[in-house]
Amino acid sequence: MLSLTYPWALLLILVPLLLQWKKPATHTVDAPVFPVGHWLSELPGVTRQGNGVPRWQTLVLFLAWALLVLALARPQHVGEQVQMPVSGRDLMLVVDISPSMEEQDMIIQGRSINRLQAVKRVLNDFIARREGDRLGLILFGTEPYVQAPLTFDLETLETLLQESGIGMAGRATAIGDAVGLATKRLRERPQQQRVVVLLTDGANTAGQITPDKATEIAAAAGVRLYTIGIGAESMIRRGLLGSRRVNPSRDLDEDLLTRMAQQTGGEYFRARSLPELELIYETINQLEPIELDGKTYRPVTDLFFWPAGMAVVLWFGLFMFRRITSWRGRAPQVSEGGVPHG
Repeated sequence: MLSLTYPWALLLILVPLLLQWKKPATHTVDAPVFPVGHWLSELPGVTRQGNGVPRWQTLVLFLAWALLVLALARPQHVGEQVQMPVSGRDLMLVVDISPSMEEQDMIIQGRSINRLQAVKRVLNDFIARREGDRLGLILFGTEPYVQAPLTFDLETLETLLQESGIGMAGRATAIGDAVGLATKRLRERPQQQRVVVLLTDGANTAGQITPDKATEIAAAAGVRLYTIGIGAESMIRRGLLGSRRVNPSRDLDEDLLTRMAQQTGGEYFRARSLPELELIYETINQLEPIELDGKTYRPVTDLFFWPAGMAVVLWFGLFMFRRITSWRGRAPQVSEGGVPHG
């Protein structure tokens, strides 16, 4: 359908008629008269004296003025309503940044990196592929805090993830508090969309809420927990007395993480290496998407340039006609004897 952005502007069409009506009766003016400077006095229909012009020129001038006013009202074509569906969920990423995440037991291209570096590397790709989801980020140590609320701005989320550092939230591991905070952030969302992906490398050692209690609250709120335990099971550690093989994940509470996932309808994953971590997030990435009601919009096409262009064409055409007529009227008449008249 057609619409006008500024319909009140159409009242300006009456301005030439009002100016014509207010002219003294002794003056015969057949065209709109505008009080403008001498630099416009040569344009058709623009005069300081009110000289008459042929009626057809007056009509052309009025039509051009009406077209300009119509352009000022900004006509638009508004299309049919278009639905913008968004597929996905509200997904809260909960990442452990306690000092144990500094353990360098992840290998990439033959060199060792710490666990948090591996998580950042894998999560960057995971976040980039979640177009249509609202993602949030909670970091936790002794206490959890929201690094990024639920947002569609995935680029900003990636930046905030990269800015996180080990030990920023304390030196302990409050798994229960982290899950509790994530549940609080998700409980106002539609039930089918409440998903938490929890990654940690240890056991619960701090917090006001136990992990089991937090899991109970999450289950009651319809939040699904996908838990990930990260850390190699064996690595060579060098010391003053030589090298020895150790288990850097000895503190990981797999039983707890498995129980938390099962009680909420999620799943527990074990990431012993960077490839396994990538595969885990790829698996989570394949979760069946849920259709959300997206925004609707109507495509709008501006049409003001059509009446504006037609007005310019009419005014320029009449201007050229007047100039040519004036030039012909001033051209000298040559008699048969070669003597110009006039």
